[in-house]
Formats: sequence, structure tokens, C-alpha cells
Amino acid sequence: MKSAYELAMTRLEKQAPTAALTEAQKRELAELDSLYAAKLAERRLLLEPEIAKAAGNPAEQEALQKQLRSEVARLEDERETKKERVRQGR
Repeated sequence: MKSAYELAMTRLEKQAPTAALTEAQKRELAELDSLYAAKLAERRLLLEPEIAKAAGNPAEQEALQKQLRSEVARLEDERETKKERVRQGR
């Protein structure tokens, strides 16, 4: 007897089957993850010390934190967009 989770997963697989990735696609996805992990680390290394220096100025500190959040979100979105293109074979 299947659990409710297993039944739901079976129905989901029928609606939108998962596509098998080729080795080249897997490699490209891994490269994208590595590249964007490096970009994210670079942004954090540049901005986190500036945020720490701005500890006496809450407005500047908040602006730098907002900039960091924005750049992290942008890079993550960019990475996911590129990964989706690879998955779709474009």
C-alpha cells in the first residue's frame, strides 16, 4: 500500500515527467554552480567587511546589507535561469 506522499509523487510524475539529463548537461550544471558559488563568495568578501566597518552608522550599514541581499538574489536568479536553459537543452 502506497503512502499519500508516494501517490502524490506518482500523479506528479504523470503530469510532468522528469527529464533525464545527459552527462554534458550535468557537467554544465555543476560548472554553473561552481562559477556562481565563486561570484557569491566574491561579493560577500567585498561587502561583509564594509558592513562591519559601517557598524557605527546604521543607515550606511543597512544600505550595504540591502546591496548585498540584492546582489545575492540577482546572482542566484541568474544562475537558476542559466541552469533552466541547460535543462531544456538550449
